Amino acid sequence: MTTSRRPAIIKLGSTMPSLSTHRGDFEEWVLAGMAMRREDLIVVDPRRGEALPALDGLSGAVLTGSQATVTEHADWSERTADWLRRAVLRGLPILGICYGHQLLAYALGGEVGNNPQGSEFGTVTAQLKRSARTDWLLGGFGEAIKVQTSHSQSVLKLPPDARVLASSDMDPHLAFVVHENVWGVQFHPEFDVEIVKAYIRAHREELHEEGQDADALIETCEPSPAGPEILHRFTQLIAEPGASA
Repeated sequence: MTTSRRPAIIKLGSTMPSLSTHRGDFEEWVLAGMAMRREDLIVVDPRRGEALPALDGLSGAVLTGSQATVTEHADWSERTADWLRRAVLRGLPILGICYGHQLLAYALGGEVGNNPQGSEFGTVTAQLKRSARTDWLLGGFGEAIKVQTSHSQSVLKLPPDARVLASSDMDPHLAFVVHENVWGVQFHPEFDVEIVKAYIRAHREELHEEGQDADALIETCEPSPAGPEILHRFTQLIAEPGASA
């Protein structure tokens, strides 16, 4: 790192035991995408009562996904939302992934709830908006990218001052940005094909009840080169001097 400050991963959930036994957990997947070592950053799990990091010592933060839902308003989640409001005011670069994306939107005044289009699982096409063309994370990809998804809730209303960057057939708010350095992405840049297929299988019954074909979703899964690139770009941002306030 080029400054004395370090980034943080705010661990908001854990993956399924069937995956964690041989693939590790969310923070390991994020670390791999960022090409960083665990000792290069701070990992905090507020679900376990761990204190959220002091903002003065941070260069940026990544918020992971979770099996929980924002609308449960768990104490640890509300505490993290309060911390996020302060972090955004301080100008800290933030990347919220899936649950992190939803919690970020909620913390800043948006609305989160069950996706009226249903659950979105598998590899989907993210249509990039004109506003994404010059964005640090999503600029330069063209009009669309393939991304991995696994969610039943979504951001129903963006927070004030947020700009939508990407949408999918099932989610109009697939990615947004606030203040040019605070991003929420409903998709999982840290997922690979094996992981996203495992999530589809785990939610097979739920998908069937919604009239979705899990086997067909599995068949259409494909790699997402944009995922690791997005994590790499965020790493570059938070490694630069003056990235955080």
